[in-house]
Amino acid sequence: MATQWLRRAWLLAASALLLAACGGGTIVSKLEPTRVVNFGDGMGDLGNNSTGARYTVNDGSNNNWTQYVASGYGRALTARSAGGLAFAVGNARITAKPDAAGSSTTPTVKEQVDAFLAADHPAGNDLILVSAGTSDMIVELRGVLDGTQSEDQARANLQAAARDFGAQIRRLVEAGAKHVVAIGPYNLGRSVWARQTGQAGLMERTSTRFTDALLISIVDLGANVLYVDSALMFNLDTGNPGGASLDNVVDASCTTVDPGPGIGTGANQVNSLLCTPATVVAGSNYTRYLFADRIYPTPRGHQLLGEFALGRIRERW
Repeated sequence: MATQWLRRAWLLAASALLLAACGGGTIVSKLEPTRVVNFGDGMGDLGNNSTGARYTVNDGSNNNWTQYVASGYGRALTARSAGGLAFAVGNARITAKPDAAGSSTTPTVKEQVDAFLAADHPAGNDLILVSAGTSDMIVELRGVLDGTQSEDQARANLQAAARDFGAQIRRLVEAGAKHVVAIGPYNLGRSVWARQTGQAGLMERTSTRFTDALLISIVDLGANVLYVDSALMFNLDTGNPGGASLDNVVDASCTTVDPGPGIGTGANQVNSLLCTPATVVAGSNYTRYLFADRIYPTPRGHQLLGEFALGRIRERW
């Protein structure tokens, strides 16, 4: 594992060096975006469903990381607003269908970008957030766990998906985007799913390979693209929960079992899309948990990711 993370660090360092070579090391003025645009999957979904629910504890708060970023600039990020546009949809994959839960109607990240570019275009002062790959990870890992494909097959498929992710980022840059923030899957080896299945090693290896392929695919876009390393944040917070004001980083805070496909990890599993403060673990304080279900964070987890991302964005632009 140490070798994989050293390689990851080398890739991030290489990206940073290229960024400086592209002129990113000199900040003339701080970014004050007039609009924040959001593409992606369940990690960025702000409630594109009939109930308006999100993949977290639905407590009515700013409970998605993209909201923390947008609010840091005084912008309201909703499905359609003057301050921001939200296209991210739960279970969406990057280019493949069906989605993680088996639906063929969920727009892929590519289709979300298609829809945006068909009706609009990136303005020079837009801040564009793209979080993707988690649903692709779920599908491919489930295939390994179910015995329908090998780890090598899953890894090859995920590397292709990561390159597809990079291609969507490139499309946005070529269309005029100057400030694109990319977030891939966090290290799913730290997820509740990994602990429950005993497959932390498998999930960490595949998460790392996805990120490696993504970083390579966008390494020449440093002048306009910032990669925010969510895996680093989750590794730090699961390694030192107290430092993040967390008590539980291994269990799901929600109890809402979904008899259907839910978040894609299997039927009859907890689905945070159905979760409210009334359906968390009895006697617990969900604001001290990192995870809402097997995959997705609590509002506190989203806050941590949002603050982490916002800090990186302000350092960069």
